Amino acid sequence: MKIAVIDCGTNTFNLLVRSQEENKTLFNTKISVRLAEGSDADLSLSEAAISRAMDALKSHQAKAKEWKAEALYVVATAAIRTAPNGKDLVKKAADELGITINVIDGNTEASLIYEGVKQGIEFKDVSSLIMDIGGGSTEFILLRNQEPVWQASFPIGSSVMLNRFRPADPILKEEVEAIDDYLDETLVSLKEACGGENPRVLIGSSGSFDTLAQMCADNYQTSRFDPDESSYTFSMHEYMQISNKMLESTFEERLNTPGMIPMRADMIVMACLEINFIIKRFGIRLLQQCNFALKEGLYYSLENQENQWQKSSL
Repeated sequence: MKIAVIDCGTNTFNLLVRSQEENKTLFNTKISVRLAEGSDADLSLSEAAISRAMDALKSHQAKAKEWKAEALYVVATAAIRTAPNGKDLVKKAADELGITINVIDGNTEASLIYEGVKQGIEFKDVSSLIMDIGGGSTEFILLRNQEPVWQASFPIGSSVMLNRFRPADPILKEEVEAIDDYLDETLVSLKEACGGENPRVLIGSSGSFDTLAQMCADNYQTSRFDPDESSYTFSMHEYMQISNKMLESTFEERLNTPGMIPMRADMIVMACLEINFIIKRFGIRLLQQCNFALKEGLYYSLENQENQWQKSSL
């Protein structure tokens, strides 16, 4: 059976088509939607954002049909679950496209991220922390003996943070300090959960980590980043060099950095600040990237929890 999964994130709508019989990915793509762009103070989605979302859903649905998918499952995360008019987009997708969007909470999102990441990376026998930086939220999953012992979702996605702080370009030292203070206040429960664990491994999933891995590979060429592989291990020195470059550069300079995905050029600053906070706070020694995340997690969860999810029309 061929199954299609769409992950409606804040920045991108991601499509995965896999064959159960062949146990392989047939097609994998993403479309930039930037749902938070132009949103009101109450986080309502703009008409333009809803239009971009509908276009992306229609395109992904058509691509799933093209690959002869027999089932389609769609989930939505932070931007749609927090927007006062998120239900309007859900209704519009159902009425016009026959797409049923399963809007999930942060805890479910973290669970699916874990399910995806564990398919793409071999966990170490030490306490580790999975981090998924989305546009609207950032999820953390703490692992002990390769099993999750704590997880949470925080409203500190890269788009949310960018809209909240609106930093100078390049970002100023005092703005970096203010953001560090904000993260320190916001991530109290994470610090408490990790206090006795001392995680030394940080595993990053989703777009920001993908972009950072590509930039490290393209700029230093000491290791190759292959999107078809399931994971990438950073040189911590190379990561810190790229991170410092992102924090010291203007938007145009970031945009022209080899390996930069254009839609990430503004948000990568916030992503680096979040990653740097975790590295420093917990003394991270190993930094890894995983190409698998929520959509892969949903696909694999269907084996045991298919009835939990509502199907969409194809």
